[in-house]
Amino acid sequence: MKKTTGFIFAAGLILTILISNGIAVIRDGRRLEQLRGSVLRLHILADSDSEYDQKLKLKVRDALLECGIFEEADSLEEAELTAAERMPEIVETAESVLRENGCGLSVTAEIADVEFDERVYGDITMPSGEYRALRVKIGSAQGKNWWCVMYPPLCIPAACDSEEMENDRSAEELFSDEELDILYQPKKYRVRFAIWDKIKELTN
Repeated sequence: MKKTTGFIFAAGLILTILISNGIAVIRDGRRLEQLRGSVLRLHILADSDSEYDQKLKLKVRDALLECGIFEEADSLEEAELTAAERMPEIVETAESVLRENGCGLSVTAEIADVEFDERVYGDITMPSGEYRALRVKIGSAQGKNWWCVMYPPLCIPAACDSEEMENDRSAEELFSDEELDILYQPKKYRVRFAIWDKIKELTN
């Protein structure tokens, strides 16, 4: 009798833990989707990994950030619309930088759904996954890429290191408390997010 009671108690405890963890995965997964769906990233791909092409990529970055493309956008939709309307200007600006540096490569740009690995951005960590992005491709676009968050506007003109960036606006001004917890404590959520993404993959 005692063994049966103990077994029932243990089974109940395990079931409670599973239900609790399942609820946490669903809750945090929805928060993750909200975060992914509220961000527009800038993604610049160099022609190659040569030192010359990588320097060109960063010069293109500087010129595009100095344009202040999304400074007035109040939503992701508005940021995307602005990018679409100014796409010719974006391409022209990038190609002008290349020409000024003796490079004849062409540039293409598009708004696309892009799969990103987990990326560290200053003090915050953007979770891996699919995000909307303004994707700027230089030449064959086979080189290492550079990225930042265009909306909300965390990018700044690059008075920063070639592979690092600083925030000109605090993340606290731009994200909700739930999103900030995800951004500042990535280790806390990695397992739950991995489970969430696997569930999505299996159910899609």
